[in-house]
Amino acid sequence: MTIHLELDAGVALVTLEHGRGNTLDTATCNELVIRLEEADAAGARAVVLTGSGDMFSAGVDLLAIDEGGARYVGDFLPALSDAFLAVFGFPRPVVAAVNGHAIAGGMVLAAACDHRIAADGPGRIGVTELLVGVPFPLSALEILRCTYGTTPLPSLIYSGATVTMADAVHRGLVDEVVPAEDVLTRARELAARLGELPTEAFAHTKAQLRQPYHQRIAENRVSDDAQVERLWRSEPALAAVKAYVEKVLKR
Repeated sequence: MTIHLELDAGVALVTLEHGRGNTLDTATCNELVIRLEEADAAGARAVVLTGSGDMFSAGVDLLAIDEGGARYVGDFLPALSDAFLAVFGFPRPVVAAVNGHAIAGGMVLAAACDHRIAADGPGRIGVTELLVGVPFPLSALEILRCTYGTTPLPSLIYSGATVTMADAVHRGLVDEVVPAEDVLTRARELAARLGELPTEAFAHTKAQLRQPYHQRIAENRVSDDAQVERLWRSEPALAAVKAYVEKVLKR
């Protein structure tokens, strides 16, 4: 099990627990979808999404990409998009308790939530995919566009820069920064408050707000995902992933 689900007083706590970086591989992405379905079926009025330890999520499990190669990529990318969309499309409030680094896919998961509460401290946030040499799936870009608007995306994505949570709150990348020991408590409190809103009205309003982004994803995902998969499976991209793994992750 790489995702832990705990239901308390109508709030589902969903915790990523995969390796030291709470990274996203195929199994973890599939499990995240299942846990959210279970939270829905259990009648959760709101969800808190967080990571285990002092890390929210370091994003894609590049070790799995390196080990699995092109064949693995073909299974992984659809699962990644499905996981992003399961969070983004969840009909009730989802609060991100960003307890540490939220990098690349980790930042997308935070962006897919309705509110982001970050821990003050050494944690950083940013989207770094282009530094590794691969593009995001369309679902990720539309989620970022929904949350942050189109204007900041080029500088955010092209630079691959990460920023501190203190800087992130000033730039609107997170909504609040609180002491690390208070992140989960604050997230639970907010989730419980949002969960008191009329369920059907909230779900409909959330769907209205996000409808243009869901529509663009639905209309373009098949063709765009094929292009993204081709680029991820290419020899240069896999070589770049291997180089990054050897230089950064295996040192």
